[in-house]
This record gives sequence, structure tokens and C-alpha cells, in this order.
Amino acid sequence: MAKRIAYLGPPGTNSEEAAARYDPAAIRLPFPSVTAVADAVQSGMAEEGVVAIENSIEGSVNDTLDLLIHEAPLFIRWELVVPIEHCLLVKPGAHAPDVKVIYSHPQALGQCRRFLARTFPTAQLVASLSTAAAVEQVLASKTPAAAIASRRAADLYPVELLARGIQDNPYNVTRFVVLAHEDHGQTGSDKTSLCLSFAEDKPGQLYKAVGAFALRGINLAKIESRPAKDALGRYIFLVDVEGHRNDPLVREALEELKGYVSMLKVFGSYPKYKNSV
Repeated sequence: MAKRIAYLGPPGTNSEEAAARYDPAAIRLPFPSVTAVADAVQSGMAEEGVVAIENSIEGSVNDTLDLLIHEAPLFIRWELVVPIEHCLLVKPGAHAPDVKVIYSHPQALGQCRRFLARTFPTAQLVASLSTAAAVEQVLASKTPAAAIASRRAADLYPVELLARGIQDNPYNVTRFVVLAHEDHGQTGSDKTSLCLSFAEDKPGQLYKAVGAFALRGINLAKIESRPAKDALGRYIFLVDVEGHRNDPLVREALEELKGYVSMLKVFGSYPKYKNSV
């Protein structure tokens, strides 16, 4: 039986394209939210789930980070990077001057911010659950509307492609991760994602924490902070390090890290994406 992969649907989203790139032979199952994708994997409806985690223009995808930090007991098993081309789609026969509302996922709206400000300065921007859901909203709208979605969505739905390549930056790529019940084994070219927090704010805490990796020559590929959501001024730090959690030096660093932090959660180890665009 083919593997079942959950993704943020409906069909025609960039998440579906990422799922197809990851495993073309898999059965792709659309779900209405990132949380629903995780629930599908957790419950056994799908073996794996593909979700966006970071965009080169808009940064981290908060829904996915919050899911990993606070909710799903799942691991990151794989990562892949997909180039994103945004298109403007309308009902057949519609014209640009008539558009009063533009629907899309908040990330897509942000990635096309300058284009929208120049071309549709008075249009109402409405957030959708996904880019493909935005197309469905356009088709159901009685007000002249447009959707920012993928080229594939233009092929799947009865719409016209009004413009393409409307993202503000031509280097627009999104990093997707594959969620599963287990992370990946060691390959020799791996990355480990984790989060950590401190019980109280003290000078030098973060310095000590990242020093556990620096002293062992382990490169930090990424570090950022997010509100802990339990008190103002408390933060959770998200870190990507090069290496697998079972590599001896990474394992040593993680053990040392436990002495500095109040919370440590390893999201998983997985092969580093090699063919970045």
C-alpha cells in the first residue's frame, strides 16, 4: 500500500507541491489546517505530514512552530525547499480594475505586499486558510475578487490567470518539513532542530546554552525566539544545529544543555536539504 501523506489543502497549495516532490508515489490527503495535518499523522490517518516552517521573505511560519513547541508529539523526519511563484487568479472574464477583494494565505499576502500596494491599493485583503482555499472563496464571492495562489491551482480550478510571478522577491522559497512519529536515522549530513527556555531571566544564560555547541565545534544553522505565552517577557528559543542528535558531540552538547535550561525539546534530526535554490 502506498504511503499516505497529509498536507495543508485543498489541492493546489504549495504544500501539496512539496508533498509531491517529497514522495511522488504517495497518496496525498488534504487537510484544512496545520493542526489538522498533525492530527492526521498522530491518529494514524496518514504516515507523514508535510507543513511549511519557514519562508525566505516572511520568515517562520508561526502555526507550525507553535505546533512543534506546544502541541504535537511528532518529530521532523525530513526537510525540503520549494521555490514559490505566486499567481493572481480571477473568475473567467474578470478584469483587474474590477477587483475589490483579494484572498490568500497570510504568508502569501505578505510575500506579495509591495505588488498589492502598487497595483491594488484600495482592495480589501482577506486571509484564507490556504492559497487554494482562497481560490474557492473567489469562485463563491459575489464581489469581484482575486486570489493569490499557485500555478497548479490555475490548472485545477475554473479560473483565469491574471498575472504570475507577483511575489516581491524573485528569490522566494519556502522550507517545508515532514512530520512523523519518528525522526530520521544518521546519514552523516544531518540537522537537528530543538527548542529551549529558561526558568528565569539571568545574564549569560543564552551564552552558556549556545556555548555548549560552540565549544564542540557544532555550527548553529539558525536561532530565533518566540514568546513563551505564559508570561510577558519570557521566551522560547528555537535552534537548528548541524549534526544528528545521536552524533557523540551533539549528544554531549544536549546533555550539557539540560543543566542550563528549564525546558528542552528536540523536534528531530533529519538529512540536511542539499539542492537549495
